[in-house]
Amino acid sequence: MDERKLSVIVVPHGDLETKTLEIPYRTLKVLLAMAFVAFIALGLMVGFWFNIASKAARAAELEDQLTKLEAERAKVDSLAHVLAEVETQYENVRKMLGADAPSVGKQPLLPDLPKAVFRDDDGDGVADLAAPDAWPLTERGFVTRGLTKVKTPHAGLDIAVPQNSYIRASGPGLVKVAGEDSVYGKYIIIDHGGGLETLYGHAARLLV
Repeated sequence: MDERKLSVIVVPHGDLETKTLEIPYRTLKVLLAMAFVAFIALGLMVGFWFNIASKAARAAELEDQLTKLEAERAKVDSLAHVLAEVETQYENVRKMLGADAPSVGKQPLLPDLPKAVFRDDDGDGVADLAAPDAWPLTERGFVTRGLTKVKTPHAGLDIAVPQNSYIRASGPGLVKVAGEDSVYGKYIIIDHGGGLETLYGHAARLLV
């Protein structure tokens, strides 16, 4: 066993007497070992603290990302709902138009409509002051595109109805044009007099 001791001489300020402090080497080694262990423990604690602090900061960042993802998911769910509604409407329009059914060349059934009675005072075959006031379709339909004046001007109404639906004039007048166009397909223009004309397009066939 090591019996050596470390002598520490303490000289107080302004005092001639000295004090000697003796520390056994064994005790000194124990103290040094404890100090080393305490230093290591302190280092581990600091390391753990930085690790925990970084994870805490990362957790806050992940929470922010989670909040954003939840908001994005809500938008996706909303868009999916809108898309499902649009697809349902599209299928309804397809069924109504008979897009999935083979064309069998049926002749359209023309409804019995009362003959129009109008005045033709000047004898030109065109109604005088006969403004269109009738709906030109005999079947219920969906308006797929309305009137617009800005960005993409659209001066008419696009109405989806079943195939072979009858299209009638919205008022008495004189057929001015009956032809075919790259945009309107088979179409008819009716002159109602007074500078007023109506156009009927996208027809399957013309009966005038």
